[in-house]
Parts: sequence; structure tokens; C-alpha cells
Amino acid sequence: MANLPVEPLPPSSALPGKWAPAWVIAFVALWPAPGIAEAVLGLGALATVLRLLHLRFRAGGAALLSVPAWALTSTLFLAYWLPQVVSALDADDPARAWGRVAAGLRHLPFMWLVAIAVATGARRRVTFTGLGVVVALWVVDALAQAALCTSPLFWSMDQLKWLINGHGLCSAGQAALADRLSGVFGPCNLKFGQVLASLTPFLLFAAAARWGRWGWLLAAVPTGVVIVLAGSRASWITYALVVLFSGWRLLGRKGMALLLLSAVLGAVALAGLSTQVRERVARTTLALAGDAAGVDAALSGRGQIWSAALCMVRAHPFNGVGAREFRNAYPQCDPAPGQYAAWGAGPALHAHQLVLEILAETGMLGLLLWLAGAAMAWRAWRYADEEARARARPATLALAVTVFPFNTHLAFYSAFWGGATLLLAALFAGALLANPAPPQESAQPRS
Repeated sequence: MANLPVEPLPPSSALPGKWAPAWVIAFVALWPAPGIAEAVLGLGALATVLRLLHLRFRAGGAALLSVPAWALTSTLFLAYWLPQVVSALDADDPARAWGRVAAGLRHLPFMWLVAIAVATGARRRVTFTGLGVVVALWVVDALAQAALCTSPLFWSMDQLKWLINGHGLCSAGQAALADRLSGVFGPCNLKFGQVLASLTPFLLFAAAARWGRWGWLLAAVPTGVVIVLAGSRASWITYALVVLFSGWRLLGRKGMALLLLSAVLGAVALAGLSTQVRERVARTTLALAGDAAGVDAALSGRGQIWSAALCMVRAHPFNGVGAREFRNAYPQCDPAPGQYAAWGAGPALHAHQLVLEILAETGMLGLLLWLAGAAMAWRAWRYADEEARARARPATLALAVTVFPFNTHLAFYSAFWGGATLLLAALFAGALLANPAPPQESAQPRS
């Protein structure tokens, strides 16, 4: 039998890796427009599936991502997605629950795309630098908002929305309720502080690599000012962890102690200038009252929410009340029914805490699956060499501070924050377990 001609593999420029970094950067840059960002995610996932199906018959998959990176990325996805499956087994609304489970599958090929975007040195530099530039633009825009009372980026988006359909992104009444610096996300979507804090490792590591400790300080100080003015105390904790772990090697013990002291003095000065910051500091001190009411007031009503979450855990210990079903289960577990809540009218939408969200919505089985994924991530980090750790450090720190359990959180099973968390997980896996650099790439000087 005659040998059939074998079609050669396409050059690396024709592989999905060429456009993967741009796709990832665009997805993050479009987070302030959630609908468009979701479309980018879906199209990226579809394009990745089609391209991988094509390459499967040409042995091209290994050129995109190492086998361990394929495995770890998929494992981290399953640790997030399988709890949704478990929680849907006895859902009150099976159609809605299984619809969410099916929709969650789009994240797996997109995570592969994200991991591919950092699988080589050249692509990783483009991706991480691009994310750092996005964060820097958001910081500059927020500083402009602090000075001008308007975010130029959000104003531009809002004007474009008016031109398209005659409606703005946010009504005047909703905008009046904003009590913090909202940045490019706008006054109707007050996630800016937490999102920015989680992404700051990409800016700080890029600045340090380019300009050393002074570059790191030049990036860290204005970013810290913006995060304090953004008002989310969860973002303050997240950013403090980022500063501590990214600056320790650069500044040393004495330099870090001096920086932390300067940060405290700067926060006090900002509290004197900003009513919003002053109110949050005053609210935090209510925890020193020592009673349950003071602690709950300091936590902006989260004590009440966490009590309801524990009630849900007791009622559904094995697989929870269902992913994203916290709001529907809340009235049955409300510890203070009929009383005015700190967040206003209506039920609490989610648990505001990672462990309690997992337990309440997906039960002990869900928590075990999350812990299994965390264990696999830790094992990969532990057995990686120093070069692999160094190239993955920005993504590793971003992921670690995002899921840091001793903090309050956004909803991890929401479309937005779930997608953001899975993106960071894929960046971690793809960078840590990247393919070895080819000789021509490893010989190039680092920028």
C-alpha cells in the first residue's frame, strides 16, 4: 500500500497561539462591558474548539501546550464545574440548574485558550505585559476620576451607548447612590476596587522587571491610592497581600516596614480628604465594640448573611442549595426577617465569602472538589523548578489573593467573577507548566 502524503504542520504563526494573547487581553479590557466580554469569551471558546478539532488530526496539540498544562488546566476547570453538577442533582428548578451547568462548559476551551496564551516566552511576555498595561490605564483613569469626578473611560463608553440606542449605561438615580470611586466600571457596577486589586500583580511585576524597585514603587503608590479611594475593604486586604508578596524581595524587611508605615499614614490622610474612606474606617472600628451588632455593622451586614449561609449548610450539607441559588434560599434562612438590612431591600444575593459560598451552594461535596483542585495546583507549584515559578509568579499571586479565604469576596459562581477566577487559574497553569523555550527563543535577550 502506497504511503499517503502527510500534510506538514502549520508554522507557529498559524497556530491559535498567535492570536491567543490578544484575545485574552481584549477579554480583560472589556470586563467593564460584561455583555461584550461574555461574547468574546464565547467566541474564543468556539474558535479554540474548532481549531483544536482541526489540529487533532495533524498532531498539533502538543505544539500549543504541554501535556501537564493541558491536564492541570482541565483539572482546575473540573474542580470549579463539577460542584455545579453535584448541586444540580436535586435542584428545585432542574431546567435552570442544568442550563447553568451546560453553559459552564464554555469555560473549559476558553481556559485552554488562556493557557495557550502564556505557553511560550514570547506569548507570555505579550499577555502579561498587555494585562499590566490594561491595569495601568485603569489606574490613570481612576486618578482622573478622583480629580475630575468623572472617569474618562466610562464617560466615553457611556456616550457611545447613548449614540447607539439613546440610553446611558447608568441612570442618574443609580449613579447618585455610588459611594466610592468606580473607575471604568461606572457607578452602577461597583466591582472596580476588587477587580483592580486582583490584577495588580501583572502591573507591579512588569514595572519591577522593567525599572527595578523604583519602578515597582512608582506603580504601587498610585495604584494603592486608587484602591483605597475605591472603598472596598476586601480590595484593601487583597492589595496589601499583593504589595507584601511582590515587594518583599525588592525592598527587604526594613524597606517593607517603612512602606507599610507610609501606607498607613497615607490612608489616614486620604480618610481626612475623602468622606467615603472616612466612613469605611469609622465603620470598621465598630468591630471593637465587642458585641454582635457592632461586628455586623462593621461588616456591612455580612454577619447576617453568613448566619443565613450556615443555616443553608445545615439544611443541605451534602450538595448545597444549588449554584447561584443563594438568593432564592435566603428568605428561609434569614436570621432577621422583616428587619431592615444593611444592604437595603431584598434578599442577599450571595454569601460574600468563598468557603461559605461553596458550602452553602454546593455542600461538602463541592468543597472537597475545590480542595482537590487547590491541592493539585499546590502540588504543581511545589514540584516546579525555580524558573517555572518565576515565570508564573504574577499569575500565581493574582490567583492566590483572589481566592484568599480570610477575606470577603464577590460571587465565584457568577458569570463575571467565575470567569475572572478561571482566567487566572488558566494563566497560572499555562505559565507554570509551559513548554520549554526553543533554542532560538531562549537565546533572545530579555526585555
